Amino acid sequence: MKNQLLFTFSFQKYCLLLFLFSGYFMQAQTPKGKLFIIGGGDRSDNLMKQVLSVAELSKKDYIVVLPMSSEEPDSSFIFFKTQMVKLTSNPIVMLNFNKETAQNKVLADSLQKAKLIFISGGDQVRFMNVVQNTPIKTAIQKAYENGSTISGTSAGAAVMSEKMITGNQKLQKEYSGTFDNIRYDNLETSEGLGLLKTAVIDQHFLKRNRYNRLLSALVEFPTLTGIGIDEATAIIVRNNQIEVAGESEVIVVRNPKGILKAKHHNLISIESLQMSIYTAGQKFNIK
Repeated sequence: MKNQLLFTFSFQKYCLLLFLFSGYFMQAQTPKGKLFIIGGGDRSDNLMKQVLSVAELSKKDYIVVLPMSSEEPDSSFIFFKTQMVKLTSNPIVMLNFNKETAQNKVLADSLQKAKLIFISGGDQVRFMNVVQNTPIKTAIQKAYENGSTISGTSAGAAVMSEKMITGNQKLQKEYSGTFDNIRYDNLETSEGLGLLKTAVIDQHFLKRNRYNRLLSALVEFPTLTGIGIDEATAIIVRNNQIEVAGESEVIVVRNPKGILKAKHHNLISIESLQMSIYTAGQKFNIK
């Protein structure tokens, strides 16, 4: 009887410790930072003031611009800095990494300590080719986990997802700004920064009519939430809650049901899905 009571007590103690450890682990895994993801196009002063407000910079904090998506990184940085110096007195620096400097742990440490990190537009594949499997990617992820705000526009928006839309089609060699079809296994994706694990981002959404592309992503990854952000518009991500900011709209598609692949031309059908449209100030949740 004594041994049975001892076993019961030990088992209960083990369960309690396991519960407490699990709670701590889940809490530790929840990012303290925020994402401010812009769909490209014009960035008004009001929108960028919101970026600064979300970042909650103290006087000692600094802003880092990562321009590696751009063919003209210096121009991207100058454009950003020219606007932002009117809005904040915080230092703004550019870290234009390449394959070699991306391995520099001193620079990565400086990046990780930035309270606001901004990723410019251009080509998301170009950006990830520099940072993938480097201390830079780790620094961005840790900065986000520790409380920094990560912002980006256009290509800088696309890289936020774990599943990143590259812009290319597998079944069509030439690049097209929009997709003129919805076909199975046509959308090319690669690994992004992984700051958003349960959603996939598409940018310039209404301006470039990218419904087909986002629907194609949903066919490939039906458990994800597809978020299409229009130009001059942004989403602010606080853990699982998303708020819309800016001048246009955000399209959200999710929960596709009855996905079927046709026997010819890689065509697909979807029996039903959920679609929502949000404007500035409205909020929605993701998994």
